[in-house]
Amino acid sequence: MGEVLKAVRDGTWLPPSRMLAYALFMGGLSCLVLGYNWTTGLTAMTDRFGRPLGTDFYGIWTAGRMFLAGDIHGMFDPDRHFAFQRAFMNDPTMPVLGWHYPPFFLAIAVPLALLPYVASLLVWQGVTFALFLQTIRKIVPAHPLALATAFGFPAVYVTIGHGHNSFLTAFLLGYGLLLLDRRPVIAGVLIGLLAYKPQFGLLLPVVLIAGRHWRATIAATVTVVAMVITTTMIMGVDVWPAFAAGNHFTRTFILEQGATGWHKIQTVFSAVRSFGGSITLAYAVQGLATTAVLVSLAGMTYARADKRLIASATCIATMLATPYALDYDMTILGVAIAFSVAHGLERGFDPYTKCLLALVWFLPMVARTLMLGTGVPVGVLVMTLYLVAVVSRALRDNPVVVGSLKWSFVRG
Repeated sequence: MGEVLKAVRDGTWLPPSRMLAYALFMGGLSCLVLGYNWTTGLTAMTDRFGRPLGTDFYGIWTAGRMFLAGDIHGMFDPDRHFAFQRAFMNDPTMPVLGWHYPPFFLAIAVPLALLPYVASLLVWQGVTFALFLQTIRKIVPAHPLALATAFGFPAVYVTIGHGHNSFLTAFLLGYGLLLLDRRPVIAGVLIGLLAYKPQFGLLLPVVLIAGRHWRATIAATVTVVAMVITTTMIMGVDVWPAFAAGNHFTRTFILEQGATGWHKIQTVFSAVRSFGGSITLAYAVQGLATTAVLVSLAGMTYARADKRLIASATCIATMLATPYALDYDMTILGVAIAFSVAHGLERGFDPYTKCLLALVWFLPMVARTLMLGTGVPVGVLVMTLYLVAVVSRALRDNPVVVGSLKWSFVRG
């Protein structure tokens, strides 16, 4: 028993050969499952369940088609958007997918809509997956298994199965954090572009300002302002009330009422609602969680903790700070793991850290199923444990962090 505990503590049970085997097995199995689902549908555009291939991507692609057809605000009206989707498929009972993005994301949706659906989906997923892999490679350039473990990362296949934009999110966040010191203007632009998923930008101004990244802060601000102005010039001022109306539908129906299922939304808010908590209580608890991760992240950043730990904590905190994040958004955790590994390879891993990273790596495969089957918000719990581990390492490595937090508390 002692040897087993030691192997778990030190992570010796997971040598490189076993890591490679697990990654290739998970990647290969996921490819087989996706291939089967995608090639056994009744039409070339649907899977074996009768849903559009890459389900959520259909909402993006049809939004682009609506814009090209002259209905430039229609995607923000669920009734019009859903009617367009069913008319295109000529199926009045087909599952429909909403548009939940600010209008400047149409800069991607419209060009993709110029292609036939399946070709567009393959281009979208292929290009953004390559960006995700490049991000991991840049964060951990010296690790020979970095790309293999990224290939097998279960969140990859949750993302592909939904045709989602999580690869793009992970790229913008990961590369933005990676380039903060070396290329601050480019980093700021990448972070500014993340405004297409505004719920993941709650903490980024804190990271930029507390870290004194002034050039990146200005670049991010200019990027967002430029996107807003350009969008307004192209789509008119009326696009913003239309976006607000669509966002109201997303907030009330999808988030607060849990139309997609509480088990799919991997947040503190969803966990409270799944246990029967009221909307007010869920927002209150989520607010406490957001405040807690914000304070931890601000303290680490202000005190100049190791940049890789700050980046890893930022990625984890991005998931925990928002009330609206689904299991495919856990692709962001792949970036967090990469930063943690980069730090550990140079500075050493804490006891049990390798096991924790393996658990986080596997989490997207089981988070939804375990919450559905047991009611336990496993995803939130594991992400919280991961964040605590990263922050704890920063506190131990950099006592200035502790002093800064104490001083801020006394002054506050």
